[in-house]
Amino acid sequence: MQTVDQDRNKELCEEKLNKTLKWTNRERVLVFCSRGTSFRDRHLMNDLKALMPHSKSESKMDKKDNLRLINEICEMKNCSKCLFFESRKKKDVYLWAVNTPRGPSAKFLVKNVHTMMELKLTGNCLKGSRPLLSFDKNFDRSYALKLVKELFIQIFSTPNRHPKSKPFVDHVLTFSVYDDRIWVRNYQIVDSNADAMEEIGPRMTLQLILIQEGSFGGPLLYKNENYVNPNIIRRQMRIAAAEKHLNRMEAKKYSKTQRAKAEPTFQVDPLEDVFNVDLKNIKDDEISNVDNKAAINEVRRLEKQIMKIKKRPKKKKIGQ
Repeated sequence: MQTVDQDRNKELCEEKLNKTLKWTNRERVLVFCSRGTSFRDRHLMNDLKALMPHSKSESKMDKKDNLRLINEICEMKNCSKCLFFESRKKKDVYLWAVNTPRGPSAKFLVKNVHTMMELKLTGNCLKGSRPLLSFDKNFDRSYALKLVKELFIQIFSTPNRHPKSKPFVDHVLTFSVYDDRIWVRNYQIVDSNADAMEEIGPRMTLQLILIQEGSFGGPLLYKNENYVNPNIIRRQMRIAAAEKHLNRMEAKKYSKTQRAKAEPTFQVDPLEDVFNVDLKNIKDDEISNVDNKAAINEVRRLEKQIMKIKKRPKKKKIGQ
């Protein structure tokens, strides 16, 4: 009887171990972008996919389509989270971090993008390893940042016992708030005892624009009042450049008028511009001064003699 009870206890322990070792957190993240994204943003998206073994990809989405169609794509892919890179005018990139299909959804402006291949950093980590997520203390100061923190924890944390993940923790994803922006960095843990780390990449800064209650829509929960549209910034820069050019041209005109009004500082010769006049087209009635008339006649006579000399045929040399 004792042997039978021991075997049963062993079987129960093995079942409990198997249950604990099972992949229970079935979190999947859909990562894709819209058409018209630049090569740098596309490489950033691929770097995030490499860091997230629980991610799934999808072909590019047309700009004309409604963003609510992403909920249906996530349902077909069995994804409960989504990272969508929306590009506009091939200049600005917006990141949607969404919990599908119920929400909430947060929209960010992506700036200062640097990919793994671009930075040439010395850090390295195992592909598919689980990261440590480090958040700044400033995330606990406002309810909007608390909500963003919870979204990032559910999106970037690799589920335990995921089939594509490795049972190692060798890199840290840091999220810090500074200057009304979220700075994202990825570091390799070189020595855990000495707190030595080296940056791997990618790196980027996220400026929070708004938070909505639903998935890609719904009531507005938060709006950043310090956010300025990049189109307005570029328009202000163009206006400033145009004003600078106009000020330069007005300064040139003003200097010319001041030079014309200024009196000459030296004695002017009245016969200085005699030879600058077109003598062929000038009429005798227009010549008022007697001395000027005599000088002009003398110049005309000399010009006629020069023309006669030029028209004379050259003498042929002997022997030619």
